[in-house]
This record gives sequence, C-alpha cells and structure tokens, in this order.
Amino acid sequence: MENTVDNIKLQVKNNIGNEVILKADQGRKKIVTEKGTIVNAFPSVFTVKINNDFDVERTVSYSYSDVLTSAVKLKFC
Repeated sequence: MENTVDNIKLQVKNNIGNEVILKADQGRKKIVTEKGTIVNAFPSVFTVKINNDFDVERTVSYSYSDVLTSAVKLKFC
C-alpha cells in the first residue's frame, strides 16, 4: 500500500483507542520509543496518550506528515 497522508490518516482513524508503539526522532541521533493509546484524530494532527514508568500520563500530538517523512514511526499493536 502506498504511503500518502490520506492513507496514514485512515490508518490512524481506524486505530483510535488502540495501543501503538511510537518511535520519534528528536534529532542529534536521539530516538525515543514509547507505548501509548491513540486518543483522537484531527484534520492535520493526531494525539496519543502516553504513560511512563512513574504513572504520569501525558498527551502528545504528531502530524501526519511526521509519519510520512519517517520522523515518527507507528507500529499498531
């Protein structure tokens, strides 16, 4: 399947409420891997709720173009 912004939006919308593993490239060879749940999908961004080891919950947002350019990689569980 060809990766386009529309295909990525569709995949994210179909997986709202499901767990996902995120690999985010934060520059300078720093890659963060986190596990979270897709909360919502908006026209230009989607939000993911992440729990860390200290039971702190936070919500992060990423754009679909981040996934398209491989700055963020999603693996649906």
